[in-house]
Amino acid sequence: MTGDMTGDMARGNRGPRLALGALALALAVTTGCSSSTPEPLPRTTQPTDVPSQPTPSDTSSEAEPGGDQRRRAPRAVGTLVDQLEVPWGVDFLPDGDAVVTERMTGLVLRVSPDGRRTRLGSIGSVVPQGEAGLLGVAVSPDFDTDSTVFFYLTTGADNRVVKAQVDGERLGEPTVVLDGIPAGFIHDGGRIAFGPDGRLYVTTGETGDPELAQDPDSLAGKILRITADGEPAPGNPDPGSPVWSLGHRNVQGLAWDDAGRLWASEFGDSTWDELNLVEKGGNYGWPEVEGTGGGPDFVDPELVWPVEQASPSGLAYADGHLWMAGLRGQRLWRIEVSPAGRASRPTAFFTEDYGRLRTIAVAPDGLLWLTTSNQDGRGNPTPADDRIVQVEP
Repeated sequence: MTGDMTGDMARGNRGPRLALGALALALAVTTGCSSSTPEPLPRTTQPTDVPSQPTPSDTSSEAEPGGDQRRRAPRAVGTLVDQLEVPWGVDFLPDGDAVVTERMTGLVLRVSPDGRRTRLGSIGSVVPQGEAGLLGVAVSPDFDTDSTVFFYLTTGADNRVVKAQVDGERLGEPTVVLDGIPAGFIHDGGRIAFGPDGRLYVTTGETGDPELAQDPDSLAGKILRITADGEPAPGNPDPGSPVWSLGHRNVQGLAWDDAGRLWASEFGDSTWDELNLVEKGGNYGWPEVEGTGGGPDFVDPELVWPVEQASPSGLAYADGHLWMAGLRGQRLWRIEVSPAGRASRPTAFFTEDYGRLRTIAVAPDGLLWLTTSNQDGRGNPTPADDRIVQVEP
């Protein structure tokens, strides 16, 4: 169904190129690691005449190729909490505790850095199925004054963004921020995050209908940029639309680097998973192209991986690197980001140590919180699954 699924029932379902319409015209103008060392991936640019896709190797090392010094491998500090049911979203409150969502149960948990967990509440309108359910979470940048947390979820009618206040240890009644996002059994996107500009970015999938990714009138297969009230954010390519970029298959990772550049991890179809540097109004090509080589109409990915090595979901930035969690690949990728915004030297860690890896988030103390996704019907859960593992980058 995606690179996230072995036996991809949606593969090969590529639609013809659609006319982009008025919006598209507006957009256009505007302690576990393996052995050996992966080959670095060159940055890809538009246009490209690269005859084939470069790929990293399936293994990892403490040493990054081409570097003058050996970089320390990330270290697993230990399991913070276990026996969760598909923890999907993680974001942090000002006091250092995290709000964690469970995709299939609709539960919202509060998890402290010492492993204490409490139940904040649940969102009753969640309808879990396939890859859908209670997905991303984003704590308001003004939480100290508004006590608000945002959620991305699937209902019986659509995908939507809602918000609710946290009153002590209780979650208030959710209210709708943005609805009408197409929902499907697969490819529901679901990552939400506030950017450095204070706007809420929302990733959506094309729900298994590839043509929607190029449809300017659909919210599917896009990265959206909205205000906290759900309106199109000022500065969007089309002032009347929440669409920030289009042509996405299924983005489930967002992260900003030190320079404020937005990066996104995206599931490929049958060949190439992608790391994209997201541009305002950029068209990332799906379903017309998978990987690089789309020509001048599309933005090429910065890096690509064979789907069996990645199937990327969560993305975070810390210590000068992007960190990308792999589901089918069952590994954590560390990717160097240069001051000029070039991604290179992907290195894999914890390969198959914890199974499928869903979300990676940077805690206020600098540790990475890494969630597993083995209880989702596609993994091989242990008695401890699902869990959150703390990692020192």
